[in-house]
Amino acid sequence: MSLKLPPSAAASASATSRPPAGPGRPKDLAKRAAILDAAARMFTQHGFEGASMDQIAAEAGVSKLTVYSHFGDKEALFGEAVRVVCASLMPDDLFVADPSAPLRSQLTDIAKAFFAMITSDEALATHRMMMTPGSDERLRQMFWQAGPERTQRAFASFLEARVARGDLDVPDLPRAARQFFALLKGDLHTRMACGLCERPSAAGVDAHIEATVDMFLRAYASRTPAQA
Repeated sequence: MSLKLPPSAAASASATSRPPAGPGRPKDLAKRAAILDAAARMFTQHGFEGASMDQIAAEAGVSKLTVYSHFGDKEALFGEAVRVVCASLMPDDLFVADPSAPLRSQLTDIAKAFFAMITSDEALATHRMMMTPGSDERLRQMFWQAGPERTQRAFASFLEARVARGDLDVPDLPRAARQFFALLKGDLHTRMACGLCERPSAAGVDAHIEATVDMFLRAYASRTPAQA
């Protein structure tokens, strides 16, 4: 999962993560977005331990006290940065089961978004940081909950809706969700994280995603689907 914030992603996500307030609210949102954007860059460049709250505050153009007032501590800031990036690259509406859209098409769209996210340079750097021996267990747990767990839960809800329509026959939704993303990662993501291979070509990515979706549908497609 990448910690690089797309343009305006932090601002839009932070606007929905806190309730409306009185005068001065737009300024608060702008500061919060700047802090999240700066934190994403600093964590990616320097790792969790190497990135300091002083650095993040300076990068965001705010005081360290402002950073603490918004997020409490560095762990909470890291978790929120992960959540915001994940939600911006794989937004909730990506997982809405559209009855007018073919199942294969929706699965492919989800697969493409996920694969692009996990194979970005920033995502690979974050993955290596999480796998570093001696890294903080609480930090890894926060990363898991804010990123992979949120994505798996959203996809399981998507599968549940498609099961209700008769498109899929999935006896264990959480397991199927985990399997889908594990298939997408495959050995390719592991080799990229280890620096053993280059990023695949666009044609190679498309072939990998198509094969993954095919395998998933062979396992879980209803034998009498409501919709092709």
